[in-house]
Amino acid sequence: MYKKFVANHFPLLYLLSIPMLHTIYNYLNKNHTEATNIITAVDHQIPFVPQFIIPYIGWYFFMFFYLIYFFQKDRKIYYESLIAINFGMIVCYVVYFFFQTTVPRPVLTGNEFFINLVRFIYTNDQPYNCFPSIHVLTTFIIMYGMYRSEIRSVFNRYFIYIFGTLIILSTVLVKQHSVVDGLASIILVLSTFALVSRLELAAFFIMKEKALKPVFTPSEY
Repeated sequence: MYKKFVANHFPLLYLLSIPMLHTIYNYLNKNHTEATNIITAVDHQIPFVPQFIIPYIGWYFFMFFYLIYFFQKDRKIYYESLIAINFGMIVCYVVYFFFQTTVPRPVLTGNEFFINLVRFIYTNDQPYNCFPSIHVLTTFIIMYGMYRSEIRSVFNRYFIYIFGTLIILSTVLVKQHSVVDGLASIILVLSTFALVSRLELAAFFIMKEKALKPVFTPSEY
């Protein structure tokens, strides 16, 4: 029983590739005197809404929870989404290395709960590594992955679309990103998914999984 469980869930270890890649983010998130400000006129019209720090922080749990959910319900979408996240993150890091951007942040005053949460994020994440937005990249991958999947859960489908939209909006409403950062990420996601699908990379991992370990068909609901 234990060996079967381990064998069938071994592919979840591929999720470790995300925190491993994130170490590169920390290396690049330094003080860059030549960082470019690509804020647009549209960004200047968007208000600072500290309450949106909740979905911004919720992104961390949202991404991993639904990758595990995809693993259980639609193995093909799990692999496509995970491959897209890894490839997209690598592309982002290459862009950060050669074209570092920054977003001006508002001066935080007061000690309200939401302001303190924003202050915590600002303290632990410097205003660099903005274009494209990894928050938007990974969130839209989950949203697009659900759109492409055959998962029948109405609740989870709409929760992903609604909460994912709130996460994307939060990136500009808490002044972590510009509109251009988000648009670049969405274009990158659509391009990456097209490439992953064309190369049939998910099918490769599924075949490899079947060849090495017993696989049980994910349940649907």
